[in-house]
Amino acid sequence: MYRRAFRAAFPATVPVLMGYLSIGIAFGLMLEAIGYNVIWAFFMSLTIYAGSGQYMGVELLSTGAALGSVAVLTLILNFRHLVYGLSMLEKFRGMGLRKLYMIFSLTDETYALLSSAWVPERVDPHAYYFAIAVLDHGYWILGSVIGSVAGALISLDTTGIDFAMTALFIVIAVDQWKTYRSHLPALLGCGITVLALVILKPDAMLIPALCVIVVALLLLRARLDDSRAEAEEEVR
Repeated sequence: MYRRAFRAAFPATVPVLMGYLSIGIAFGLMLEAIGYNVIWAFFMSLTIYAGSGQYMGVELLSTGAALGSVAVLTLILNFRHLVYGLSMLEKFRGMGLRKLYMIFSLTDETYALLSSAWVPERVDPHAYYFAIAVLDHGYWILGSVIGSVAGALISLDTTGIDFAMTALFIVIAVDQWKTYRSHLPALLGCGITVLALVILKPDAMLIPALCVIVVALLLLRARLDDSRAEAEEEVR
């Protein structure tokens, strides 16, 4: 069952493979540049597995930030995952203990794949979702290790390399826009974010904006599900 699921999932995860190798290598280089070797890169990517969180972690480690500050900043940065979790409730239902790993591994890129996943025929859906999550996690670990080793062997200027994460987010957003006929979620997110920026200060708008987006998406869930079902029927 899993062999078939991994074979089916791999082609769908190739874009993430390319992206994770790039930003994973960037993370490994940045971590090595502040004095943390490949062992740190491997275990951070294995146990934390949060791209933007790990990028922020490099800065926090380099400045010796207090544990309380780290906890608060991580919560704010990753608060968006609440939105992901709410929309994955049905997909993860009935996955047993695998659900725990699926929750842990729900990164931006994995969410993008799972939210638009069309499971091939004769492949167990839950095994397919699990395979996507495991493959993506493996790509991130591999990229981090390669970057750390390269940073130890070659002296490189890492200034500006953290933009790789922003670039990947842009690519994902464009791909989602092209994939779905309904652009309502993207327009809602963009509109609410801009409104929050106008009303609130930039450093205080993130959580209120995300809360409003969650409520709006929940209210429009039935409409969005209908649009997705129509798109799947057209593909079939």
